[in-house]
Amino acid sequence: MKCPYCGFAQDRVIDSRESREADSIRRRRECERCNRRFTTYERIDEIPYMVVKKDGRREKFERQKVLSGLLHACEKRPISAAKMEQLVDETEAFVTESSERERTTTEIGELIMERLKALDTVAYIRFASVYRDFKDVREFKEELEQLLTQHSAKQARKTKT
Repeated sequence: MKCPYCGFAQDRVIDSRESREADSIRRRRECERCNRRFTTYERIDEIPYMVVKKDGRREKFERQKVLSGLLHACEKRPISAAKMEQLVDETEAFVTESSERERTTTEIGELIMERLKALDTVAYIRFASVYRDFKDVREFKEELEQLLTQHSAKQARKTKT
């Protein structure tokens, strides 16, 4: 908490009290630099983080939905639970860092696919096929060809160095 008088970030709490309605906590603080006192109020963050769906609907962000999608994509693949948990953490951080408190499913899906592509291409293709809603084998083939082209280019760069 920054001091409102001098901007110093270190203070100590002198007194804490719950509000009458029990919906916030009032804290008296004292700045460790200028020794001036000030009051802060802490409230529970009640506005949920939202996900804007492709059709414009808004839903509350649910970490479990992201994990469920990853579990399906990574089934029988050599990806540890810790790696999946890390990916879910990164996704949640991406959503919570939004100043508008919402992200589109496109932004979230692209982030996950980018991370999955680096971890495991099979899991990436599985996730992409559901996320991008492939309609037929042709779309699936196009995605695989694009992946193979990127892989070949990466291999060519490695052999040059």
